[in-house]
Amino acid sequence: MPELPEVETIRRQLEPRLVGRRITGVEVYDPLLTAPTASEEFADELTGQLITCVDRRGKYLLVGLESGATLALHLRMTGRLHWRAGSPAPGEERFLRAVLVCDDGSTVTFADVRRFGRAWVMPAAVSQREFWAQRLGVDALSDAFTARGLAESLRGRRVAVKTAVLNQRLLAGVGNIYADEALFAARVHPLRPAGSLTTDECRVLRGAIRARLEVAIAAGGASIDTYRDALGQRGRMQDLLQVHLHEGDPCPRCGAIIVKSVVGQRGTYWCPRCQPDTTGSAVAVARRRPRSSRPAGVI
Repeated sequence: MPELPEVETIRRQLEPRLVGRRITGVEVYDPLLTAPTASEEFADELTGQLITCVDRRGKYLLVGLESGATLALHLRMTGRLHWRAGSPAPGEERFLRAVLVCDDGSTVTFADVRRFGRAWVMPAAVSQREFWAQRLGVDALSDAFTARGLAESLRGRRVAVKTAVLNQRLLAGVGNIYADEALFAARVHPLRPAGSLTTDECRVLRGAIRARLEVAIAAGGASIDTYRDALGQRGRMQDLLQVHLHEGDPCPRCGAIIVKSVVGQRGTYWCPRCQPDTTGSAVAVARRRPRSSRPAGVI
């Protein structure tokens, strides 16, 4: 699933190619992509609009339009955006859901094998600040993401720290891959109760989250399954992962064998030596059976 580094990579590639371009046509081949808005209405809202900016909030890509409206895109699990200088060749793009055409002849295709991705137009009258504040927490790359803020958001929470980090209403952008990587870098057991982390541990974890995200962005994201960047290229972060997907391999730090467990219905990779249960309370969290262990937040 594309996480913050993958979406940010796409944003940085699309920004210089789309800003200043006018949308001359939109074709939607899968009505589910824009539901509940009709495909024709979605296309009409975009056609003729000048693109003014390409931004990101968490895992969402936001394309600003001269009318003040915003095209919001969420790739979800298998969505792919691909920019081309011209139109894709027939049959070149499998699982094609939509095509956006610009005044210079360039195109952006949206393909999605599992059809979970979504696209919609946010009217100019909608306050972006209020809309996202109600749905997402602080962006993990923003200056507002601080160690103090992280400590405050985790205080009193009994859920596993990994579950808390994945909660998009607390911290926007971090998904399964980079939660594993950050917790390993910070030497924090993924099942530790979130509220048990000390101020110093929150400072280290915040630094680890930022560091692993920045490494991933520099590497162009992780092409573990279907992810490709906006130019159709594979990322390199999958070759730099330290624990995620490394079950049974020696820990790169201490040599102990990396194990896999399930936290909040997510496959979780960690080192039993580097990430010990220092509080002795991780077992209690593991045994707890909440009604729903999937992190709350925008999906």
